[in-house]
Amino acid sequence: MASTNSWTHELESKVSAPRMFRACVMDWHTLAPKLAPHVIDNAHHVEGDGGTGTVRHYNCGSAVPFNTMKKKVEFLDADKCECKYTVECDGVETSTWNIKMKPTANGGSVAKVECTSKGAEAKDMMLKAKDSAAEMFKTVEAYLIANPNAYN
Repeated sequence: MASTNSWTHELESKVSAPRMFRACVMDWHTLAPKLAPHVIDNAHHVEGDGGTGTVRHYNCGSAVPFNTMKKKVEFLDADKCECKYTVECDGVETSTWNIKMKPTANGGSVAKVECTSKGAEAKDMMLKAKDSAAEMFKTVEAYLIANPNAYN
């Protein structure tokens, strides 16, 4: 029987919400293979224009507990830095991710990431995904600090 598991993560950044959102969400399919090939080896577009309904296929690297994943954008509001997407991957029937990035008083941002997963192996895999999400967030933050003109 498939189990349901969920987690929430709040991640603070020195980088503004719009820049973090563009890099972490809007352009993740091209940025991840460059910054973290151990997480995402490559990605390709399946359908859509980048907004709601867009589907991308990812080939995962050695640091991720699954080989491939398919990500579909269910909701996207780039102006409010909010999105919802579903992911299908090995051992997990479905994983739903909600991401909201908000500005902070110091010019940085805080991201709230909520994930709910269903599947026989979902618990262990999604706990690893939680750790991976936090690592990738910090990797993107470091990239944006080192490249102040990127994603403006």
